[in-house]
Amino acid sequence: MKKELLNRFTKYVQIWSTSDSEKADAGIQPSTERQFGFAKILESEMKEMGLQDVQTTKHCYVYGSLPATAGLEDREPLCLIAHMDTVEEVSGENVKPVIHENYSGERIVLESGDIIEPKCDADLAEAGRNGETIITSDGNTLLGADDKAGIAEIMTALSEVVSKKLNHGKIEVIFSPDEETGHGMDNVPLNLLQSKRAYTVDGGHIGELETECFNAYKSDITFTGKSKHTGNARPDMVNAISMAASFLQNLPKNEAPETTDGKQGFFAPMTVEGTIEQAKVCVFLRDFGKAGMARRKMIVENLAKTTAELFGGKVEVKHTFQYENMKDKLEENPSVVESLVSAYRKAGVEPKFVPIRGGTDGSRLTEMGIPTPNIFTGGHNYHSRTEWASLEQMEKAEEILVQLMTGDC
Repeated sequence: MKKELLNRFTKYVQIWSTSDSEKADAGIQPSTERQFGFAKILESEMKEMGLQDVQTTKHCYVYGSLPATAGLEDREPLCLIAHMDTVEEVSGENVKPVIHENYSGERIVLESGDIIEPKCDADLAEAGRNGETIITSDGNTLLGADDKAGIAEIMTALSEVVSKKLNHGKIEVIFSPDEETGHGMDNVPLNLLQSKRAYTVDGGHIGELETECFNAYKSDITFTGKSKHTGNARPDMVNAISMAASFLQNLPKNEAPETTDGKQGFFAPMTVEGTIEQAKVCVFLRDFGKAGMARRKMIVENLAKTTAELFGGKVEVKHTFQYENMKDKLEENPSVVESLVSAYRKAGVEPKFVPIRGGTDGSRLTEMGIPTPNIFTGGHNYHSRTEWASLEQMEKAEEILVQLMTGDC
């Protein structure tokens, strides 16, 4: 199945499916019509493969199922999930995948001039020692392994189960839009879903098994100033841009994304825009604990209020919930993770429990009552021009999915 997996992956990454967070925040789903284009391709392939009830909903979720083989109708069904969109910060249009066979650990110089340096990337150095096949873009775009590697792995695993006529319980599949905008589960078709457990295929390095993630909020801070001609601004003008700049400058420097790792949370300024009269700042708040999140929200509120008072302006802070840590609810349903651990080991992969420094559709689905841990995909350096994926690691993820579907996991 290795060749099929590679062919699917390189085909999928060339399909432009970037989402739009501004439209998604406004309640538009899918946030881009091009996601429908990818959805229709997957719908067609699932029908050709023999899945049943295949459909694309009006909100661009692709659903399909494989009925249980004879004698296994009573086996607990499961759902596999991956997302179709790619992040908007780096272009996902006109992706040109480049295949580096038998990679031996040298630095990879992309057509764009960007360099992927194994001296700075332990996972890439390991792949070089193993002689793995590495896939990159040409550096002018991202690759799109997040999450087209996951889609390729699910589709290839389904293909293997069908073509080899392997026995299995009921299998459901959902490919979602707008995960990268934080809205991937806003309109998930739960009415179609029979499974009481699910698995997202949206992780990173081989062996990673993720059962906990950040608690996440988005804070929108709006500073209101007072405009006046700059030639005679003193003493009346209040510059909202200056307030926004001061606010950002005074966020804790040691609690930024670029200064934290592991289970450390952060404040992440995402956008800033404005005029003298009004300036808006968007900050993502991330923390693994609820008490830590409460502290972060208070810091933002107090800093925004103090800044406005110092400048003589006004400020409004709005916190929007995005997703919560799935750890507690997964611990309430241990069999879901135990089944996945068994599938890992049957595929010859020892699971490594690591926290997700982000979130997945699974964290939202877990909140909704369907426990959903996350499986690695073999993708690395997500959301960047130096993104890469290992074909051998992707192959292991596909093997795990087959074990999950067909074993007694």
